[in-house]
Parts: sequence; structure tokens; C-alpha cells
Amino acid sequence: MTAPELILTGATVRTLDPARPCATAVAVRDGVIAAVGDESDVRAWRGPGTEVVPLAGAHLVPGLVDAHSHPVWGLDLATGVDLSGVTDLAGLRAALAGAERIDGWVVGFGLDHNAFEGRAVDRTLVEDVLGGAPAFLRLYDGHSALASGAALAAAGVTGARDFVQRSQVVCDAEGRPTGHLVEHAAMELLTEVVPTPSYAARRERLVELLAAMAATGLTGAHVMDAGDPDLVAAVARETVLPVRLRFAPWCMPGVAEAGLAELVRLQGRGGRHWVVDGVKFFMDGTVEGGTAWLEHADCHGQGTAAFWPDPDAYGDAVRRLHAAGVRTATHAIGDAAVRHVLDVVAGLGEGGRGRHRVEHVETAPDALLPRFAELGVAASMQPPHTAYTRADGTDEWSRRLGAERAGHAWRLRDLRDAGATVALGSDWPIAPYDVRGVLATARAPRGAASRQEGLTGLEALEGCTTHAARAAGESGRAGQIAVGQRADLTALGLDPVAAPPDELTEAPVLLTVTGGHVVHRGER
Repeated sequence: MTAPELILTGATVRTLDPARPCATAVAVRDGVIAAVGDESDVRAWRGPGTEVVPLAGAHLVPGLVDAHSHPVWGLDLATGVDLSGVTDLAGLRAALAGAERIDGWVVGFGLDHNAFEGRAVDRTLVEDVLGGAPAFLRLYDGHSALASGAALAAAGVTGARDFVQRSQVVCDAEGRPTGHLVEHAAMELLTEVVPTPSYAARRERLVELLAAMAATGLTGAHVMDAGDPDLVAAVARETVLPVRLRFAPWCMPGVAEAGLAELVRLQGRGGRHWVVDGVKFFMDGTVEGGTAWLEHADCHGQGTAAFWPDPDAYGDAVRRLHAAGVRTATHAIGDAAVRHVLDVVAGLGEGGRGRHRVEHVETAPDALLPRFAELGVAASMQPPHTAYTRADGTDEWSRRLGAERAGHAWRLRDLRDAGATVALGSDWPIAPYDVRGVLATARAPRGAASRQEGLTGLEALEGCTTHAARAAGESGRAGQIAVGQRADLTALGLDPVAAPPDELTEAPVLLTVTGGHVVHRGER
């Protein structure tokens, strides 16, 4: 064979390829795997320009993929003061009082619903510590925010609004906005007035973020939004994207034929290490925000409506895109939302198998689980979300659902046992992007999910490799270390299958290779 540009040697290679499960050497040429073998093969492979990287003692696996992330859109979401460590109202008030202003504003993100200690989300709880400054605070779920009175005034929001999608400007009994903005359309009312990073700042942060992601072993991410194609294209022309990005732009309620045609037209746009492939829908919102679509109302009487006011219109849009060969991913957290998505895919017939997926699946009854495998629908789930829940059920998520439904939390084990494709991700910036934490939490569930049995080490690894590839329609091209597959590779200092979960979170990342490019070199 023509000499490869890169040879990795000396590692324990877990290929996930049934034809050759183990190896100790891998050769890479033109961004794909050219050979898989043993130490004795290296001399025959090597050419005068080949870089040989010794990895003695390392564990080499297919490149790890985050099956649900927002690395570009998240640059705006994760702006200002990080409130993710706030656990109570006193802590929130202290954080806001000392927060640095951005163009005179207090901007924050990552705020846990539990910090309000059971109270309604209301600006009156914090306005006295803001000194009159306008404030916009995103809650951790990305589906709601808290705006101060000054911020609402700057945006001209003085009362309730009507939206095409299921969104709400929450108001008190007198019709005055409480500052609680629920779902995207309501939060977007503040978009024009809230300070956002400049193009130069966003570009710098994107480069830094992707490098940091690669340093945890990530080689790819399924990006569940449109991102900023021009920004990504510019960065990709100037440097190698260390993380391969697959974008799925949103299809929202009220979309017309022209909008659907545009989504079809966008498919395939891309460059080196990035592409638009798929469309993202929302069938509901979040449990904590009262917008998850449930078969029965939550403890506040909420959660009985879909994000699409006309759920049949969602089905029409999916069918239109499916007919055009477009893959879809649908955000569905509540049991009714999950059921509706599965019903729509069932109506597509055999042609729908393997082309559609459900994101999140936070609570689902037994009857729904076998349908994932029967219909060929992938379950894309985010184990780190469980950090916002508590094993004793005192968190907002568990209280809203009640004990029975909370007992059906994040059923990774049950879905795998039912034969489903289970792809794993973080949903950054909703939860940390470190893929080692994703793998560990899938094996040792936390919070409300701690009553569930976790995945095995191999199943968790598959969730970020072979199952992630299957969910993206990339089986045969990615997810294994096999000749002809993409040269996306991760080398760890510990075996991700056998190492205890708590040790795995700290495993040294010795090498990350994306498309044949070494994008991270670590230390033991």
C-alpha cells in the first residue's frame, strides 16, 4: 500500500469491529484508516514521511462522539456569569450582586431551577441586588430565562404575548410580567437588546472550545441547531476543526413550504470536518419548565400540551422532509411527546427505519421502549442531565413528575435491553461536554436515575461510537477502527470499558485524532 502519513503503535486497540476486535497498530492515510494490525506490521507500512506515534500502555478506541451538543449556539448561551454552581436563592442573590456587568447588563447562564427552592421563578426575588441594571439569566435547561424589569422594559415587553409555538411570557394576576420567559420565542423577545459577544470573540471562543473538547477525547459532535455556518466555514478554512461537526437546523411550528424547501436545500452544505445533515424538531420543552408533553399533567397541572400547537402539523413536516431524504431528530422529553414521535415514524413505513431519532427521552413507560427497536428509531440521551435531579426526589424535575414517572427516568439500560440504538451525549452547554463524564454517568447513573441500572462499560463506549454512528446514518463509515473508516481515534490512559466510572472521569487523554489529523496530544 501507499505509505501512510500516520501510524499509531503499541496501544491496546479496541476496534469494535467484529471481524477484528483487537489490534496493537493502526495506519492512517488521507484521513481514513488504511490498515489495522500488530507491531510486526509497522515496518512494512512505514514510509519515509510517515509519523509514528508510540502509544505503549494506552487504550485506543474509535473516536468518541457527543451525540447531542451545541458548540456554536452555545457560545451565546454560555455568556456572562456562570450560575451553574448556585444551589439556593441566597447564593443566586450573592452571585448577581457581585457579577461583572457587560455593557451595563448582568448576563448569566446555567441557573438551576432548584435554586429557587420551590418558589416560582420571579424577578422580584433578585431585583433589589441588581442596582437597577437590566439582567437576563438563562436557566440551565436552555428553554427558559429570567429577565429583570429593566430588561423587559428595554425590549418593550409589558405583558403577555401570543406565539405560533408553545411559548409564554409569564404574568402575575394583574397581567404584569414576572420576568419568567418560557421557551424560545419568549426568550427571543430579548435577543435584540441583550449584549452578545462580537464576531471576533465568538470565533476565538469557538476555536478554544473545540480544542478543549478534543482534549477530553471528543472527535465529533452531532450539533442540534443550525449554528453559524459562516463562522464555522471561516474557521474551517483557516485551521483544522479538532471536532467534526454535524449540524441539524431547527424546524419550528408555523413553518411553510418555503421554509421546508430551504431546510432541504441546506442539506450537504459544509466543508472540512463540518456538514449540515438532518433537521431538528421540538415536540415539547422541559419537565422543570412545565412544558414537557405528558400523558397526564404534572403536579402543577402543567405539561398537557405539545410544543407544536397542532401536533399533526409536526407529522406533516416530518413526512415532507422524509420524502426528500432528510434525517430528523426530535426533542421529546415527556411520555406523550415520545409516543407522538414514534407514531409519526410508524406512519412512514419501512422507509423510516434508521433515519429518525428522538432526543432526550427523560421519562417513558414500559410500553414505549420496544417500539424504538421495532421502528428503527435511535434514542439519543444525555446521562449528565441527571445531575440536576436528586435521588431522594426533592428536586424540581422529580416533584413535578411524581414518584411513578420519576421512577422511569433516563432508561438507558431498559432501552438497550429492548434492542434500541442508544447514542450518548452531553447537550453542552446544558451539561459539561467532557465525554469521559458522559461515559461514566451512563455506567453509574445519578440523581433520579440512580434507581436505574447503568450500562456496561462496553455499552457506554458504543453509545459514543458505534451507536452514535448508527444514529447519524454513518455505520460503515465511522464508529469502528476498521480499514476504510474515518480516521477518528481516541487514546486514553485507562481502558474505558474496564476502568471504574469514577476513575474514568479523570483518565488521561493521550491522543485525539480527527480525520487523520492529530488535534490533541496529552501527557500520561
